[in-house]
Amino acid sequence: MHFDELLGTLGEFGRYQKRVYFLICFLSVSAGFHMVISVFLLGTPDHRCRIPGYPGDSYSIQNNHHRELVNASIPLKDDTDGEEYEKCHYYVINVSDVSAGRGEKRKCDEWVYDTAIFLSTFTAEVNLVCDRQLWTSNASMIFFAGVLIGAFALGALSDAFGRKKTLMLSILLLLCSSMGVAWAPDYATFCVLRFFVGFSCAGLFMTGFVLGMELTGPSKRVWAGVVIEYFFAIGLVVLAGLGYFIRHWKYIEIACAAPTAFFLLYWWFVPESPRWLLRKGKPEEAKKIILKIAKGNNKEITTKELDNLEADPTADAGKVWHLFTSRVLLIRTLIIFFNWAVVSMVYYGLSLNSGNLAGDFYLNFFLSGVVEFPAYTLCLVLLDRIGRKKLHASCMILGGLACVSTIFPVLYLDKEYQWVTVILAMLGKIGAAAAFAVIYVWAAELFPTVVRNAGMGASSSCARVGGMVSPYIADLSKVIDGGMGQATPLIIFGGFSVLAGLLSIYLPETLGHNLPDTIEDGIKFGE
Repeated sequence: MHFDELLGTLGEFGRYQKRVYFLICFLSVSAGFHMVISVFLLGTPDHRCRIPGYPGDSYSIQNNHHRELVNASIPLKDDTDGEEYEKCHYYVINVSDVSAGRGEKRKCDEWVYDTAIFLSTFTAEVNLVCDRQLWTSNASMIFFAGVLIGAFALGALSDAFGRKKTLMLSILLLLCSSMGVAWAPDYATFCVLRFFVGFSCAGLFMTGFVLGMELTGPSKRVWAGVVIEYFFAIGLVVLAGLGYFIRHWKYIEIACAAPTAFFLLYWWFVPESPRWLLRKGKPEEAKKIILKIAKGNNKEITTKELDNLEADPTADAGKVWHLFTSRVLLIRTLIIFFNWAVVSMVYYGLSLNSGNLAGDFYLNFFLSGVVEFPAYTLCLVLLDRIGRKKLHASCMILGGLACVSTIFPVLYLDKEYQWVTVILAMLGKIGAAAAFAVIYVWAAELFPTVVRNAGMGASSSCARVGGMVSPYIADLSKVIDGGMGQATPLIIFGGFSVLAGLLSIYLPETLGHNLPDTIEDGIKFGE
């Protein structure tokens, strides 16, 4: 008897599994914190050059004399009709006698920052502005590189040494590295620590996700796989609240890192995966956990059923390059990989870009988390009704068109109508969030059984690459001035989303079909 068959007796998603699954879902809240916290850590406040020789300088105007000094020493931007100061240059003046006129124009090496949105960010603390403004994007890219490498390394560790041990290692590493970020003294240390935060986040979410799925019966896995995403969205909403009330990057980081210590208690409450134990030839340990599940679910299990228990059959002997051995699988695989990369790029890019939208910074970030709830509800309601293909393609195309459409209110409507831009961006986020949930299910069903694990691993890597690209696109507003700078990231995200959605139409539907097992099945699938 295989474990899936035994779950028919134990309960596919009984009280015991629900309790463990609920604990695992809290890991997703923490992952949500750290995946997008860079919005607050690396936010760039409005700024200008500090006036040399005026030690009491601040971004906000203190009095009329201070206003005269600022107007005399700080050049105005040419393209803002005199409404904005330049951020990187100043004129040499005599602060004791403003009427003496301006001297030469110079680049500055000290700045003052607006504290209306952030009291402090790491960007402001180490001056990642002007010639170093790209460094914030580099730091975000390094974080996502950590996620990529962590997915590989901790995934292999999980298969070799067990889900539970890898999960606890990820929790401990996340606690130490995220706490360390709050005391990072310089840019290099900050990036190294953020790399390890990303590394451990990959293990935290993916290992917890796998453990939760392996305790769940086949008919409940799609539901369980989508519900955990709600908790990721809860993390975004809670983070918006923490950011609003704290507004200092160090204390926001500490507030998000400290609860990780609670997860260390999971060692006593979360079991090892019985599937993994059976596959590794440890049936006695698996039986102990199965008896706990039976007790927790108020189910009886016979000694004969336990003695006849064996590992689930596996045909995962294929390699990822087997997906490129035929024209049909090659095209299908490339479309899947492209959709993974784009949906990740758009999802994280829109989250990071929420601060560049018109209106209240914190409200926009809050809304970017809230809109994920209807997105995941849409998946739960429609995934098994209209199918994976229609749902995914519709979300990508419609969400992408919403993003592209932001160019019209940005360029052609007055400031009082910029709420239209926010609504369109949020519709794009709904599409990206829903498509992200669908592609997990759809891609796993499209890959033949013999290469399913390899295919999903490669797909996940493509998603991480998309995440690494996203901060550079989201930060284009730093190098492109005006309304076009605000619209360009959304146009790029929207354009790629529409393209990926159109390409996904060429993939076969999997709902109601027997899934492919061999490479030959994969080639014939969808004919």
